[in-house]
Amino acid sequence: MMNKLIRFVPAVASLVLTANAQTPSPVKATPLMTKDLPGIAGKEATVLTVELAPGAVSSPHRHEASTFVYVLEGSVVMGVKGGNEVTLHPGEMFYENPDDVHTVGRNASATKPAKFLVFMVKAKGSPVSIPVPGDR
Repeated sequence: MMNKLIRFVPAVASLVLTANAQTPSPVKATPLMTKDLPGIAGKEATVLTVELAPGAVSSPHRHEASTFVYVLEGSVVMGVKGGNEVTLHPGEMFYENPDDVHTVGRNASATKPAKFLVFMVKAKGSPVSIPVPGDR
């Protein structure tokens, strides 16, 4: 379990560091669980929560995972390259496939925080988030 946590913490740090430097405070990612998936060779599930400060914006990134986002609090704007932006509220979900580049990720409010749960199925040991250089 400790080896998984040691491997997971740098990946979460990578997600946190993708927060735009102009945001009022950093994105806070909290790992909840990483678990091998029996019967699916080389895959694991990772679950975390992400909190976005008011006005927070993430930089473009990818997950190389099947990623499900469930909004718990506040509102978030999400979008992937080639897709439409959507504004999500508590109880609504967003999906990213392993080939998507997450180009839009921001708190829809300049005054209230937002929080969402992330569930992803990814290659065992792969990072949670990979920065993608370029414009949005």
